[in-house]
Amino acid sequence: MLAVAFLAVVVVLGSALPGDTETRIPQIWDAKQRLPKPEVLPIQRLRFLTTTDFFPFNFLDSDGRLAGFHVDLARAICEALALEDRCQIQALPFDELEEALHDGQGEALIAGLAITREAREKFLFSRAYLQFPARFVTDKDAVLAEPIHEKVAGKRVGVLAGTAHEQMLRDLFAEARVVTYSRREWLLGDLKAGKLDAAFGDGMRLGFWLASTEAEGCCVFTGGPYLAPEYLGHGLAIAVRRDQSALAAALDYALQKIEERGTFAELYLRYFPVGFY
Repeated sequence: MLAVAFLAVVVVLGSALPGDTETRIPQIWDAKQRLPKPEVLPIQRLRFLTTTDFFPFNFLDSDGRLAGFHVDLARAICEALALEDRCQIQALPFDELEEALHDGQGEALIAGLAITREAREKFLFSRAYLQFPARFVTDKDAVLAEPIHEKVAGKRVGVLAGTAHEQMLRDLFAEARVVTYSRREWLLGDLKAGKLDAAFGDGMRLGFWLASTEAEGCCVFTGGPYLAPEYLGHGLAIAVRRDQSALAAALDYALQKIEERGTFAELYLRYFPVGFY
């Protein structure tokens, strides 16, 4: 019963029609919420630290230039705060980012740092600007309607073994016949071949597969999206040093303005060919 109640909550956050192809833009701000405009920040530069190996968020393009969702988001933040002339973006290996931020080599870290209890003890975080929901994928001719926890009863549902998605599937869709895989390509190959009724996993990665030539247009999202922080984490946010509370508040203001202006929607549509919400 608890699982059913939980599913009712997460589906309300943005349920999709079976096989729906309309792209839904994730929204993190209540339209009625208004953050105060920050005072002029007492910083000489706003340097964002990121990496080059987190596609499509940060990567090197064909010309060797730093590109990606995070890069464009950082630039949009600087514009919203009128800091274009003081804005910089620097890429480092991921395992060097926390120390670099702590040592003052940058003011903000935008690279997918997990928002854990340990991380919160070291850094302040902006409001999460993107979460990664779990999604079901089925053959386009065999979509399932909500409530999915009823429709998957007795169905063969594939999932990667040992992942948070496997645990979520077993806990919240307990009547499904769970089929585990050690390799993603085997899972998706069996779905495409009709050996599974559905696959369950990370919506973003599944979205890229749906848009790929490998999928050959076989499949679609069905049900969901399912946002479950206790299984999947709290999403992506920007980290700053704990003594930079004014900067953290300014980043929240900028993120809200970016969403209000439609800039966030433009970036989402640019970098995610199949929306995962």
